[in-house]
Amino acid sequence: MADQLTADFIVIGSGIIGSLAARKLALAGASVIILEAGPRVTRDELVARFRNSPRRSDWMSPYPSVPWAPHPIYLPADNGYLEQAGPYPYLAEYIRQVGGTSWHWAAHAWRNVPNDFKIKSLYGVGVDWPLTYEELEPFYQEAEELMGVSGADNTGSPRSKPFPMEPVAEPYAMRRLRERLAPVYEVVGNTTARNSRTYDGRPPCCGNNSCQPICPIDAQYHGGLSADAAEAAGARLLPNANVYKLEHDAQGRITAALYFDPDKKSHRVTGKNFIVAANGIESPRLLLLSASDKFPKGLANSSDMVGRNLMDHPSTSLSFDADEDLWLGRGPQSPSSINVMRDGAFRSEHSPYRLDFTNISRVDGATRSLISQGVYGVELEKRLRHSAARELSVKNVLEVLPDPERRIMLGAEKDAMGIPKPRAHYSIDDYTRKGHERSKQDFARIAELMGGTNLRYSKEGDFANNQHICGTLSMGNDPKTSACDKWGRAHDHDNLFFASTGVMPTSSTCNSTENGLALALRTADHILAQQARRST
Repeated sequence: MADQLTADFIVIGSGIIGSLAARKLALAGASVIILEAGPRVTRDELVARFRNSPRRSDWMSPYPSVPWAPHPIYLPADNGYLEQAGPYPYLAEYIRQVGGTSWHWAAHAWRNVPNDFKIKSLYGVGVDWPLTYEELEPFYQEAEELMGVSGADNTGSPRSKPFPMEPVAEPYAMRRLRERLAPVYEVVGNTTARNSRTYDGRPPCCGNNSCQPICPIDAQYHGGLSADAAEAAGARLLPNANVYKLEHDAQGRITAALYFDPDKKSHRVTGKNFIVAANGIESPRLLLLSASDKFPKGLANSSDMVGRNLMDHPSTSLSFDADEDLWLGRGPQSPSSINVMRDGAFRSEHSPYRLDFTNISRVDGATRSLISQGVYGVELEKRLRHSAARELSVKNVLEVLPDPERRIMLGAEKDAMGIPKPRAHYSIDDYTRKGHERSKQDFARIAELMGGTNLRYSKEGDFANNQHICGTLSMGNDPKTSACDKWGRAHDHDNLFFASTGVMPTSSTCNSTENGLALALRTADHILAQQARRST
């Protein structure tokens, strides 16, 4: 072993959730060490990589996998990091570097609607959360103020305070969608962690239309900013520190984290409390890797629930040509949606969903498609202009119910550091497929209202993945059916906490980051309150 470090809190993972939980603890006076498996990369490096990438539509191209902290890469070929056990492939994309995957997110910052917390009681499906919307609401607000969220009040989620900012300016294409769909659908601006004015020293959105893979001016919030904020608050962040095992004492308390540096030299970090804050794949992987004689199934896993109930938000879509020029590509990439199917009695029968409109420029995709068809010269110019001006796309964002057979396990193969890779068992059940079938009625009606022609539905049976990994560390009141309690504390270890989208018991219909962050801030608040009580 090399050097030894120690702190009050050891946080594993430097994404938005881990870093902002670490920041809150550090501001309260605790010593905090953040261990991040991947490297530290600056925004200007990432922007340069994107501009120089030959694959402009590949949002992972600026984020290569490094040998000492690999992550899944699928283009130009699958790197095989995430093993697939089926029956449906789970092509998760995430980034292991300081700041995590939100470097290239769409910045959606939706709250759950209140009924999302009690779908078992109301609709007889899934499970109820061990807390209510009202209990989480103050921490939603805290998360939104930290990130800088802009939005309007027509979200379906009650608020005690207004959004930190008014919505980002509506792109022309989305305004036309809103106006033309108004007789049937209410099109609303997405709530996003994106500045509509100068906020926290960062500029307003200027419409670069490259939110994914990188906002070039930091108008959009990301985990790199969170990591900076944690360090400014006093936390110490160690990049290139790939944690491969947690150790415990005879009583089951976690005592140390072991990590490899890029040269595969092992280091040991001790602490009073440990917070696993990696994503819903890497977090259960670490717990399973930490099996011992006392905990042969892995840490926090006496009930065999670690890694189970893997959920995401599958999507199907429709592309078509509108009957007027709209010119997608001006402004943010994902600015507007329809939310009328997020909740209702139908949830007892089929998945709810959001309908999300893209505003991504069609030039790159249309050019590649036309050239692949052998179209060149004057005809290429004519057809490219038509596609760039008139092509539209709408997708659903479908709920997946928790199912213990959908899970993350340790794979048979090992990565370059000699650590078993993660293996995904995933499926799309009838509940979600029925939601997809219902959404096709909305797709067709939207196309009709926009004078749509050349309708292209996504291939039947194919579901795109939205990279909203959740459920693998589910919280609950019963230790037999959950990995942690409602505060994020592992049932099996009193000084081990989870701060991750993995703790979410259900997936709802909205991107998971704000939910995971609100839960983590609530966990940090609970830890500090408990410590304050013990000291009085």
